Amino acid sequence: MTAVVVAESLSKRFGEVLAVDELSFELEAGTITGFLGPNGAGKTTTLRMLLGLAAPSHGRALLFGQPYAELEYPSLRIGAVLEATDFHPGRTGRDHLRTLGQAVGVPDSRADEVLALVELADAGRRRVKGYSLGMRQRLGLATALLGEPELLVLDEPANGLDPEGVRWLRDFLRAFASDGRTVLVSSHVLAEVAQTVDQVLIISQGRLVAESSLEDLTARIGGTVRVRSADPSRLAAALEREHIHSSAANEHALIVSGTTTERVGEIAFAAGVAVHELVTEGASLEEIFLELTTGAQP
Repeated sequence: MTAVVVAESLSKRFGEVLAVDELSFELEAGTITGFLGPNGAGKTTTLRMLLGLAAPSHGRALLFGQPYAELEYPSLRIGAVLEATDFHPGRTGRDHLRTLGQAVGVPDSRADEVLALVELADAGRRRVKGYSLGMRQRLGLATALLGEPELLVLDEPANGLDPEGVRWLRDFLRAFASDGRTVLVSSHVLAEVAQTVDQVLIISQGRLVAESSLEDLTARIGGTVRVRSADPSRLAAALEREHIHSSAANEHALIVSGTTTERVGEIAFAAGVAVHELVTEGASLEEIFLELTTGAQP
């Protein structure tokens, strides 16, 4: 299966500044990928190269197997929101969408459809200058949906949304991907990303520092094992004999670091200790993000 998005040794230099450095990754259909990195890490520059808005200094970016500029009707296959402020303040939201829809060849009725999708139907005839930041974010998303795209590229889509709006966005993106479509979302709201995405790309100083499913990443970096047993003190002693550290979570459970659930289970079985619960507790995405990006080398 051909990947929906492919970055091959993607690099971008602005004078003496190397903003993106040999970045390579692939995104498959039906996935939601969180694109994370500190301010200045190169996220927006990467998104602009994917969308043909900036030319790579080296490498290439492919969408559906081709550079953006070579796709036939790219606006119908790819929806993107890089800015939430690019609206004529005197136009209504509906007129904004109808004008852009005419440019990409979709009927005027599509404007009302996407306004309903992003729950702005009641505000569609109001002028954009009266929209809140969260409403502008929704209007930007409606713009991206005009062509019924197979791929969404979103830069900070939760910015300005209230908690209810953030939850709505999460559910919307999940439903979008469940139809076999693909989402690449850049965000600083790490707690929300952790509840939304299937996988993460983390970059720092223009370089890729992690590409993984969220589950594998949280289990691998800083993860621990929680085990509840009939005799935690005897299990702790058995683990210590294998040079595995544990600490008491409560009178019935231990937190074990530096090993896997399988290994803890084997040691408990060999020691004759009954186990009632055995689960991996990964580090939070925020902890992982800070660990990977703080120590990244240029």
